[in-house]
Amino acid sequence: MKVGAIERVTQNRVVKLFQEELGYTYLGDWQERENNSNIEEELLNNYLTRKGYSNVQISRAIFELKNTANNFNDSLYTTNKNVYQQLRYGIKVKADASSHFETVNLINWDKFSDNDFAIAEEVTIKGNKTKRPDIVIYINGIAVGIIELKRSTVTINDGIRQNITNQQDGFIQSFFATVQYLFAGNDTEGLRYGTINTPEKYYLKWKEDVEDNSRNLLDKYLLKMCNKARFIELLYDFVLFDGGVKKLPRVHQYFGIKEAQKYINRYEGGIIWHTQGSGKSIVMVWLAKWILENKPKARVVILTDRDELDKQIEDVFTDANETIYRTRSGKDLMRQLGQANPRLLCSLVHKFGKKDVGNFNKFIKELESEPPNTVGELFVFVDECHRTQSGKLHRTMKAMMPNAVFIGFTGTPLLKKDKQTSLEIFGKYIHTYKFNEGVEDEVILDLIYEARDIDQKLSSQKRIDEWFEAKTKGLNDFQKMEIKKKWGTMQKVLSSKSRMSKVVTDIIFDFSTKSRLNSEKGNAILVASSIYEACRYYELFLKTPLKNKCAIVTSYSPQTSDVTTEDTGASTETEKEFMYNLYKDLLGTKSTEQYEDWAKNKFKKEPANMKLLVVVSKLLTGFDAPTCTYLYIDKSMQDHGLFQAITRVNRLDGDDKEFGYIVDYKDLFNKLVNEEGTGALQVYTNELDYDNFEAKDIDIMLQDRLEKGKERLDNALEEIALLCEPVELPKDRMAYIRYFCGNTEIKEELKARETQRTALYKKTVALIRAYANIADEMEEAGYTVSETIKIKKELDHYLKLREDIRIASGEVLDLKTYEADMRHLIDTYIQAEEPETISPFSDMSLLDIINSEGIVEAIANLPKGLRNSNEAVAETIENNVRKKIIKEHLIDPAFFEEMSKLLAELIKARKEDAITYEEYLQRIAELARQVSEGKSEETPDVLVTVAQRALYNNLGQDEDLAMQIDKVVKAEKRDDWRGNLPKEREIKQALFKILNDVDKVEEIFLIIREQREY
Repeated sequence: MKVGAIERVTQNRVVKLFQEELGYTYLGDWQERENNSNIEEELLNNYLTRKGYSNVQISRAIFELKNTANNFNDSLYTTNKNVYQQLRYGIKVKADASSHFETVNLINWDKFSDNDFAIAEEVTIKGNKTKRPDIVIYINGIAVGIIELKRSTVTINDGIRQNITNQQDGFIQSFFATVQYLFAGNDTEGLRYGTINTPEKYYLKWKEDVEDNSRNLLDKYLLKMCNKARFIELLYDFVLFDGGVKKLPRVHQYFGIKEAQKYINRYEGGIIWHTQGSGKSIVMVWLAKWILENKPKARVVILTDRDELDKQIEDVFTDANETIYRTRSGKDLMRQLGQANPRLLCSLVHKFGKKDVGNFNKFIKELESEPPNTVGELFVFVDECHRTQSGKLHRTMKAMMPNAVFIGFTGTPLLKKDKQTSLEIFGKYIHTYKFNEGVEDEVILDLIYEARDIDQKLSSQKRIDEWFEAKTKGLNDFQKMEIKKKWGTMQKVLSSKSRMSKVVTDIIFDFSTKSRLNSEKGNAILVASSIYEACRYYELFLKTPLKNKCAIVTSYSPQTSDVTTEDTGASTETEKEFMYNLYKDLLGTKSTEQYEDWAKNKFKKEPANMKLLVVVSKLLTGFDAPTCTYLYIDKSMQDHGLFQAITRVNRLDGDDKEFGYIVDYKDLFNKLVNEEGTGALQVYTNELDYDNFEAKDIDIMLQDRLEKGKERLDNALEEIALLCEPVELPKDRMAYIRYFCGNTEIKEELKARETQRTALYKKTVALIRAYANIADEMEEAGYTVSETIKIKKELDHYLKLREDIRIASGEVLDLKTYEADMRHLIDTYIQAEEPETISPFSDMSLLDIINSEGIVEAIANLPKGLRNSNEAVAETIENNVRKKIIKEHLIDPAFFEEMSKLLAELIKARKEDAITYEEYLQRIAELARQVSEGKSEETPDVLVTVAQRALYNNLGQDEDLAMQIDKVVKAEKRDDWRGNLPKEREIKQALFKILNDVDKVEEIFLIIREQREY
């Protein structure tokens, strides 16, 4: 294939692939076809007729399906969910009033080849705005998939964003009511997939037969995922509606379940090891659903070893609309197992235990000789099985349920000492997905490690001052003074000799300087050694800026009996008295459980208002909070417990969370330095079971913070340099504007360079983040003084370049996930050699500044390098005017068409030197003012709103007619009329009574629909 081939070439090849290799029917190019729909009635009718349904059944089933698909009273999620239920389970209809209900199955799930698979391309869909998906996949005439394709030089993310935009209410949302899988692809990056409402960052990659590179990645994975049998299976067994979020399988979840199905069919147990954060609970849901649907006598019992996990499992299944019974006691559990229903249960593993058993072996033998009566084929899922796989509890379980199949789930590899017991109880590994695979697949984040010796770092005032200077090396004097103001409030804490106080100070300093913690999106967990120490830490944080933004989670519940024997007669509190009094004050009228549920919920959903949780052991397993970015450890930990703790911070969140950070105050990893000397650290590697794996497969690598920071900064500098490499010499501002904006007189060129500009904006953000992460430790990271100065200059250059391009292209930067964090980083770390205000009017567009402050002020407000060139100034202003004209054109076509002609004439006069630069500035300022205000000098004063002026301009400048139409629209329009055909028709009928011209009504109606005031 030709490098950089246009989309049409790729699309032609993909269409051919679906026809010739996948065996789909080609329905045609539907660009000009009228009334394209997500439910093609003729095709569905043909299929159902072939399946033997009567005409009455067919018409009623299609009516019900369309009725469901067009019901958007709630949300796209709800509509899509309701349609999916009909696709999966069929539609119950009656032929007549006296008949029984019969199910009309819209898809044959049991025999994939019995369905009609087809594709159509360029499917024009008319909604609030007309859109045209590249390829739509139909099964039996129902649209179940959409593919957006891009040329090889255009990022796959553009295709993803098209899918996301098309789902919005203002576009073709209704078409997505039936759609299950959304694809985006190109020839260089391959294929990504998601579903309705999937954010861009959560679109997934398929990965299979990686050694096979005989095809490009796009073709390879379309063949894998859209294979008829596989696609039917993905639609039937691997779609989940989970508490407001529709989910599809990651590739390791799919293959994990496929392997587990083989074991289940052989009634054989085993272990599924999927690393922490990779979606283990969802695997349980899909596997349980599959077992219950495919084994009529099956019952699934899910066991956990902690009440919190038991509750979490119940919540996961409930959110997924699966009815699960949570047992209240051991007696309740055995009673439920002794009857046929419920088929799905969850319980604490401890409920299998029996207290005060004097002779345990005798107790087990009695159970084995006469086990309790259990009904059905039992499949027992044991969550976090590494913690419960040995000892009395498991022997009890096996004795009570001798015929059950046990499936163990774990997020960590087994230790050598547990290996034999686990094999006896569960069997072999069914499927593994290891930490390094999760990082490589971008399912979880890599972990950055830093050991901090607090006693050494903060043992004297002199060291404190030295440390402060080192930490603020990247800041100017003003910024240092601002930090010192905060620092001053900590003096009382600093003066304490307590090591805990110093840890608190260290953490508070991170919250002042680390961008992720300083923003409203990130938070942290501190692990204390005991409940008493956790209470002490919490008390210390109450004297810091985190006073109202921290909580303590230990499960401690104050009881009067805790302190009845604690009074020593001294004036000081004992440890128990301190804990009791603190919790009594903290809880008020709440129970511990209520308080901790409130704190955890706030931590997950409002990170700006709950920045820190102090814990001991609770929340270190099974607690998923994507916002959590830093884990501070001040507790001796090892093995599974340590690994599970550090993986609290590896969940994906926004683009500004690039790593999970581990700060170790106990030097837990000092003996685990990698033999290769790479600076990475391994978690408890020596204790792992290596028999089935290579050591490198199991190692849980922690990246040294400074080494990884330097690598990240070097890569960021290299990437942005490569992006700018094609810019022509002498690489001045005009050359950069030409490269990133093209010929600014031609809107198609500006649009064509959008990908380069977006890349520049994002890579600038990445560069600043990488620098800020080690700005105060450049020398320690390995940079010389001269290299540090050079990097600082490069940063300044790219930051100014970003602003130049943003202004020259007339773009308001739509990178909300970056901007607040970016501003903090710039303010904190980036100091231009000649301090320069980018814009005192940063929230105003250039046209707004021209309009309110005048052309001279607007030019003065441009970056210095830009305003020094008359040509650059002219092109920047012209491009901002043009951008406004293009953006607002649909609101008032006649007016903005006239403005476009005036702009073209003015540009021509400037280029031909027909007017002086001063005259040009006067005229462009006046034109900018008219464009910004949406009216010219001749516009009658009586037309006070944008809508009135738009009607005037597009009705032959008939003032009376414009006002009459305006009045009628305001009188006739009803709530939420846009996109509602009956309500739109009412307005059109009122317009026709005035205009008496169908074409004119349609023309004016399009303008009316664009007016915000209507």
